[in-house]
Amino acid sequence: MKIHDLITTTEALEDLCERLAKSEFVAVDTEFMRENTYWPELCLVQIANEEEAAAIDPLADGIDLSPLLDLMCANEDVLKVFHAGGQDVEIIVNLAGKTPHPIFDTQIAMMAISQSEQIGYANLVESWLGITVDKGARFTDWSRRPLTSRQIEYAIGDVTHLSKIFPKILKKLIKTGRGAWLDAEMDKLADVSNYVVDPEQAWRRIRQPGRNPQVLGRLKSLAAWREGEAQHKNIPRGRIMRDETLADIASHPPKQQNDLAKVRGLSSAWRDNDIGKRLMKVLEKAEPLDKDELPEKMKRGAPLGKEGALVADLLKLLLKIRSREIDVASRLLTRAEEMEALAAGVRDLPVLEGWRYEVFGRDALELVEGKLAFAVRNGKLAMTHIDDMQAVMEEALAAE
Repeated sequence: MKIHDLITTTEALEDLCERLAKSEFVAVDTEFMRENTYWPELCLVQIANEEEAAAIDPLADGIDLSPLLDLMCANEDVLKVFHAGGQDVEIIVNLAGKTPHPIFDTQIAMMAISQSEQIGYANLVESWLGITVDKGARFTDWSRRPLTSRQIEYAIGDVTHLSKIFPKILKKLIKTGRGAWLDAEMDKLADVSNYVVDPEQAWRRIRQPGRNPQVLGRLKSLAAWREGEAQHKNIPRGRIMRDETLADIASHPPKQQNDLAKVRGLSSAWRDNDIGKRLMKVLEKAEPLDKDELPEKMKRGAPLGKEGALVADLLKLLLKIRSREIDVASRLLTRAEEMEALAAGVRDLPVLEGWRYEVFGRDALELVEGKLAFAVRNGKLAMTHIDDMQAVMEEALAAE
């Protein structure tokens, strides 16, 4: 594979993207800094196909990233391959307003062909290529220039390895016939709404028990205000105020600015500084949340109780058995809270739809309805249908 010198000009980038545009896929990775900023600062882009690889310096003087963004977001013929690519996709959305498409994530794909829940990149490379990744440059400051040859070599290695691993994963996916399982997961990854923060919807990301319209109205106003403050200052939203503090103020609003000094998580300076004044104005203007905006009530059946909790535990055991039998990550099939809902009598659940129902949901439902039991076969725990057990017993009795 040819490894190019660091690309620092628009002309070199155009030439590279023109060649890569003829590929079936490109492996993509980014290096960025976001510890001290609201918007992640893109510091390096690595890209490769099966024949060539390069690192692109987005901080180079005068470079225009349009050819790269066009390849990522406008070229539907080239599959863009990432590993745990959520933050990489977010950066591209910030630059282009669109997500890369079509898209493939090897971390998600590994859940369909193994029991790996969230396999890290180093472990992925070790398991597929038998190569130990040098982790020495992981915590480097990618915004500093010039970049060393070791840094560039480390960064490019992320995509050269990935370009070799992806065809192997794809081959196994095709062999197992599970590619269709991933369609919905990849669609989620490519949904731009996952990456664009609407200040008016920021409150939905904050844990807040209850459906009190007054409390949620204040939470909505405060979250939108915090988002605006963080964006304007380009600092992490947590530097303005942590989620827990925001939720506490929404539930127990101070009557006057001086009371802000008593709020856990705020400094005493909030009692008389400008940002404290702005917060108090937001609270004064906050309106109760409209009924149509209230979060849906949690889907619940009957209270679990002790017996229901035991049924949920059996479902989780069934999930472990099935995941082991078909070699798939359990979280791709369902989650613990969904098992608890099923045990409580809820039936409108993703696990009871589509391929998940065929692979696991049907058996889970039959277990709850008393049609499935556990048995030990050859020293391993397995599932067996009650009808099958009865047939075996009848055959055994007849043989006697």
